[in-house]
Amino acid sequence: MKPNPQPLEMRIEPYDAHQLDAVIRLSLRAWASVFDSIQKVMDLDVYREFYPDDWRVSQQKAVEGVCAAEDTNVWVAIDAGSTVGFVAVKLHSETSMGEIYMVAVDPDFQGHGIGTALTEFALDWMKHAGMSVAMVETGGDPGHAPARRTYEKLGFGLLPIARYFKKL
Repeated sequence: MKPNPQPLEMRIEPYDAHQLDAVIRLSLRAWASVFDSIQKVMDLDVYREFYPDDWRVSQQKAVEGVCAAEDTNVWVAIDAGSTVGFVAVKLHSETSMGEIYMVAVDPDFQGHGIGTALTEFALDWMKHAGMSVAMVETGGDPGHAPARRTYEKLGFGLLPIARYFKKL
């Protein structure tokens, strides 16, 4: 059980390229338990097709791509001079939908409201950008349970979708 979280002097600011290594590090740490959970619930042969090497390789490339993408807006959470979380948002103007594309909080700082603050920040930004709907996608496995709780707490409604995979 985690100790009672203490309030943080956290701020959210636009991502800058010099923060890339910190964002990658915190993301890989945050997602380790998620990928462990996914591997346990997914057929192992299918999992190995998705992640033939180490999942960290593909996730690092995904974070690098998101942080560099021109169609994505990225912000970081800073506490005591350290990058402790990030959120990436894409706008789909044709449907007036904003998408929280990626979000992560360093495990040492989870449970302090940083994920909620980043998500609320992204929602406010989307609304001011003229979006009328917000969307976020996450997993249904146990490793994604904290993310689901955050989204539900902020009023997101679940659209049940069944996605099946089979190794060929």
